[in-house]
Amino acid sequence: MSLSYPDDLKYSDSHEYLRLEEDIAVIGITAFAIDQLGDIVFVDLPEAGRRVEPGEDFGTIESVKAVSSLYSTVSGVVVKVNHVLIDHPECVVEDPYGEGWLVQVRIDNPGEIDRMMSAEAYRSLVEGL
Repeated sequence: MSLSYPDDLKYSDSHEYLRLEEDIAVIGITAFAIDQLGDIVFVDLPEAGRRVEPGEDFGTIESVKAVSSLYSTVSGVVVKVNHVLIDHPECVVEDPYGEGWLVQVRIDNPGEIDRMMSAEAYRSLVEGL
């Protein structure tokens, strides 16, 4: 199966992606992470207003195989949470880069994004795993 990694996103080695929309980082998990997890049965996300830091655990995603932590890729405040995932966690699988996003964070330091991987670098990372 060929997994996609859109070129307009940035990626972390913990398998989160970031899409920048002005000063808001839309954070989700990659198709690779979803493929590794299998069927998603539960997503635990933070409340809006929570402060996060790069590498900080902000929630969990549970599949029939495992429970995995979700990590922030930037510092800032969570301004929006995808509440659809509470009742419909399968949306992460169906549309990870669209309707399956996890949280939106107002970024404190846009320079943090520069430390993330391009789609090409991320693809090289996961194809080597």
